[in-house]
Amino acid sequence: MNAKVLGIFLLLVALCAFLSFYTPDSFLKGNNIENLIRRTSMYGVLGIGVAFVIITGGIDLAIGSLVCLSGCLLALFLGVDYLPFDGGEITQVSSTNKTVIVSDAYGIEVGDTIRYYGGRRAKNALLTVNKITSDGGSTILAVDEEISRDDTTGKVAKMLRIASVDAGDMDAETPVYPTVVLNGAHSELAKRDQIWFLGGRGLKQLRIVSAEVSGETTKVTVDDSVGKLDASWTAVPLERKQRFSIPVALALVLGIALALGWLHGVLVTTLKLQPFVVTLCGLLFYRGISRWMVDDATMGFGAEYEGNLSLLGTGKLPIWTAADGSDSFGIPYPFFVMLICAIVAAIFLNKTIWGRYMLALGRNEDAARYSGINTNRMTLMAYVISTLMAAVGGILFALDSNSVAPSSFGNFFELYAIAAAVLGGCSLRGGEGGILGVVVGTALMQTLYNLIVLVKISDKLEFAIIGAVILVGVIADELVKRVAARRRAAIKT
Repeated sequence: MNAKVLGIFLLLVALCAFLSFYTPDSFLKGNNIENLIRRTSMYGVLGIGVAFVIITGGIDLAIGSLVCLSGCLLALFLGVDYLPFDGGEITQVSSTNKTVIVSDAYGIEVGDTIRYYGGRRAKNALLTVNKITSDGGSTILAVDEEISRDDTTGKVAKMLRIASVDAGDMDAETPVYPTVVLNGAHSELAKRDQIWFLGGRGLKQLRIVSAEVSGETTKVTVDDSVGKLDASWTAVPLERKQRFSIPVALALVLGIALALGWLHGVLVTTLKLQPFVVTLCGLLFYRGISRWMVDDATMGFGAEYEGNLSLLGTGKLPIWTAADGSDSFGIPYPFFVMLICAIVAAIFLNKTIWGRYMLALGRNEDAARYSGINTNRMTLMAYVISTLMAAVGGILFALDSNSVAPSSFGNFFELYAIAAAVLGGCSLRGGEGGILGVVVGTALMQTLYNLIVLVKISDKLEFAIIGAVILVGVIADELVKRVAARRRAAIKT
């Protein structure tokens, strides 16, 4: 640990001691320490990535937008649709002939009740199928009622009649889930599918806990109160369709980040564009692409991944819980992600030839080139590492918040990352820095933010404090360099 990192570490210790003394009932709470570790871990991942770029003498301003892009992509790739098991897409509705033409009418038979929904003119209708004929690749359903107007949009879904309802008791000490018996055997229904219940003007969409077929009926257990549901209602079973599996979605997000990092490196090394300009354009471009992809709508995961992937962002390893249950502490899972990234990054930077090449590149690019180092390759590698870490951070932030608002998600995160790297000993001139310092610098930044909250300083001063911290770090770096230069000059004389 060099003198600068040691100084930052001692400052962190002093700040924690001040908060422990000034706000002991808040700062020393297990939940607060846990949240501080979680935030330090997620921002630390970003800081580790940008440190490689700074060490090589570059800068990366696109980190916040890459966090946003990664979060939006993950939400899109892991999106879940619930579609009727039996039904199809409408291609034509004829009001005069009482017919509905469907591209694929899966599972619909004569005598079935179907729900017509989603059309521009007749948004909802319950119809009985009197006759089914085929015309090429389409299916013509003759129905019993005249639909209000002709249309070319919408869907149809087969309705099931309800045989009986047991409302259960969701308010009991041990909740008893409601069960509904449907007429018709539906062996495809499984846990995590959902079911629509329709009756009068009512509409419920509940998640299935379990489904069991018995003869010509299906007993379905749902996860919430059914209210006034009775046998006069009808039901539409909905199949859960996940767009990509979790491993594939994660691989796609990280793969796209790697490609973008490679693009940054190529623009900087091959076209000789300034890193500031390349990454500033990336900041604007990725934010705009993110907003366009999701139509500027907030994306989320809902409760779809509560028991698996979401734990990566929100889960923790329990350590202790207060006897009265008022407080608890656990090590957040993002800490282990940051720990793995930090160990790998430290080994790469300090124990491999490529890490030494990056440090040499940052100190003097011409000297490194004349020494036989492929400086373009090292620069490209640094940007790839930075965007990869931004994507990992984006995944963690998205899972932690469980929602992604593309207009604001990740805003100014590049400031936190760069500030942490500078505080941790990375010189903006390049050629100097370490991973331990970045982690300590991130912890200091997040503790400062914690101070703002606990001491009740106006949050409007947050960015002013961050700016002051960066300025102090740069001034300290400059003063240290001047002192070192004077000492070397004195030794030579």
